[in-house]
Amino acid sequence: MIELEGPLGKSDAVNSELLSLQRELSTLHKNGTIDAFGLYVYGLVLKEKGSENLARSVFVESVNSYPWNWSAWSELQTLCTTIEALNSLNLNNHWMKDFFLASSYQELRMHNEALAKYEYLQGNFIFSNYIQAQIAKAQYNLREFEQVEVIFEELLRNDPYRIEDMDMYSNVLYAKECFSALSYLAHRVFLTDKYRPESCCIIGNYYSLKGQHEKSVMYFRRALKLNKNYLSAWTLMGHEYVEMKNTSAAVDAYRRAVDINSCDYRAWYGLGQAYEMMGMPYYALHYFKKSVFLQPNDSRLWIAMAQCYETEQLHMLEEAIKCYERAANCNDREAIALHQLAKLHSELGRTEEAAFYYKKDLERMEDEEREGPNMVEALMFLAQHCKTQKKFDEAEVYCTRLLDYTGPEKETAKSLLRGIRYARDVEHFPP
Repeated sequence: MIELEGPLGKSDAVNSELLSLQRELSTLHKNGTIDAFGLYVYGLVLKEKGSENLARSVFVESVNSYPWNWSAWSELQTLCTTIEALNSLNLNNHWMKDFFLASSYQELRMHNEALAKYEYLQGNFIFSNYIQAQIAKAQYNLREFEQVEVIFEELLRNDPYRIEDMDMYSNVLYAKECFSALSYLAHRVFLTDKYRPESCCIIGNYYSLKGQHEKSVMYFRRALKLNKNYLSAWTLMGHEYVEMKNTSAAVDAYRRAVDINSCDYRAWYGLGQAYEMMGMPYYALHYFKKSVFLQPNDSRLWIAMAQCYETEQLHMLEEAIKCYERAANCNDREAIALHQLAKLHSELGRTEEAAFYYKKDLERMEDEEREGPNMVEALMFLAQHCKTQKKFDEAEVYCTRLLDYTGPEKETAKSLLRGIRYARDVEHFPP
């Protein structure tokens, strides 16, 4: 492959032998004198020429003839961009077909189906590290980070020098801010093989968590010099440029990521963030919509879209509420959605709806033993709301809890309690 514009540049090189190869392989195919590997090469040529439907049928012939060529299955998978295309394939029953379907489900974001298929395969391949890693990948996409961490810890015990998929493990450690574990992993892969894209991404994540974004970018660029189509390196480098407020470089990195894989929701989300930083909410909203279409169960994406609707330029509060509702139903780990729903309903004068969400948010904060301004805000609103609704006992409970805080909220609570006692007296002893 000829590389233009340097090692990270796009390549527009065309193989001048494709046409003659196509003619020769087509003749062999028509005569029935081509084997499974020849069919695989013929499929590659057709794919490169843009004849995707014919390439798909040729790859099917190849894997049906010799099902153990994973390269042919992988190429076939790239041509199955919809579940309809996948279901239309006429494949022979074979255990390699199950591996192919599981991998295809992952790419089509059918993570529960992929997980079920890999767990079925694990019954026959009990000690397969590959299957275990793919189960971790499915759970990672379902944002079940606790289970993912357990699987990767077991994988490292079974295969101490493993580097494949460990960059995904580093993403989990990064998200959980497990600094010591990520430091250990980065040191481990550096000693094992520092010239692997996965190793460079792990070390890049380590420096990012330390806040050394320039060093982090250096390692992501190193990963891309080793493999310029390494998707996660482009996306992670975009994140670093966002942290460095270099939005133009971030946009370029994210665009390269979506050029490689248009189904990478993280890159679309990153583009949305970059345009939001540039004060262009309409563009940001367009990219957030793409990301949430690809990953509808990620609360962070719905929250990002809701915040975009809340901006001064858009100020579409009803749409923001819908997005926050979706986020709340998607296991919002950051506990942002409930609080924002309460605030927006309050802002729109819907006190009953606001009280409902403030109560839910308060319950969640109590369960998680969290304190802070959100709890004060919830207690204040509920105290005033209950007083207005003449639910004096409930209002008194909220006011009493506010007395534990220092500052203006304590004085407000005292004032509310006096008002509640006066209202009770008026109710029991009318003038």
